[in-house]
Amino acid sequence: MNMKFISPKTDFAFKKIFGSIHSQNILISFLNAIVYNNQNIIQSLKIINPYNPGVTNTAKTIYFDVKAVLDNGSTVVIEMQILNVEDLEKRVIYNLAKAYGNQLDRNVWQGYMMLQPFIALTIADFVLFKGLDKMITKFRFKEETELFNYQDELTLMFVELPKFTKELSALETLSDKWIYFLKSAPNLEVIPESLESVSEIEAALKIANRANLSNAELEELEQEEKSIRDKKGQISFAINQGIEIGREQVVKQILRQIRRLFGEIPPEVQTQIEELSLEKLDILGEEIFDLATIADLENWLTNQ
Repeated sequence: MNMKFISPKTDFAFKKIFGSIHSQNILISFLNAIVYNNQNIIQSLKIINPYNPGVTNTAKTIYFDVKAVLDNGSTVVIEMQILNVEDLEKRVIYNLAKAYGNQLDRNVWQGYMMLQPFIALTIADFVLFKGLDKMITKFRFKEETELFNYQDELTLMFVELPKFTKELSALETLSDKWIYFLKSAPNLEVIPESLESVSEIEAALKIANRANLSNAELEELEQEEKSIRDKKGQISFAINQGIEIGREQVVKQILRQIRRLFGEIPPEVQTQIEELSLEKLDILGEEIFDLATIADLENWLTNQ
């Protein structure tokens, strides 16, 4: 019988899979794979404010989806981020610094020695670092030239899901399998053998099985998925509107420059220029001074 799995990328699903009272082993496996590079470093952890069915909140009042204290004393906060929101990079730094400093709110009388390391792991469903093929990146305070760490108190980590392109048959490491799970769970109809061989991923897929959700959970999931679709639509509209406004300004600037160089522009030539893509307009803006006559411009446009 075919199965249907929910996407682990939604806040609801991510917290249910990785942050419930039954998720300790799942989260240990996931963090060992992603944070500790497939090494069996974490043996136990405590999930803070675990997800409980029936106790839900459709508004995201905190920016991380899962928080856990590890057996090595570190605290990890994990955020699944579908949309590339404004100032995400600064927000991640702020949340990490605030969470680290808030330890003293409870133990201020015990001093700074009570501060424990914090790790902020952001899983992004978009590319953050263009031009860098590396999918998992880790940042710490380092000396500028000698590159040694200034303590290991604060760590920022990012996983950029679009950079992962392996097919099911090519999965090798535990991190491969977990990232494939995050990206591809909704496309599966059965639990593949290579994922079933990892008991924690098998357990995660069983939690993600739509058939195991209550009606209330399905309703919450559908509301969140609708909200995500609406936000994506708003962002797409804003981007397209911004590009169109920017494009109009480029067209006006190029036409003004052409008139300075060649005088009046034939209407058909102006129409061709107005129909160029933003990329072609940028190229024309760079090459326009290499054109000697309006005929050269017409030839350039014909070749595009």
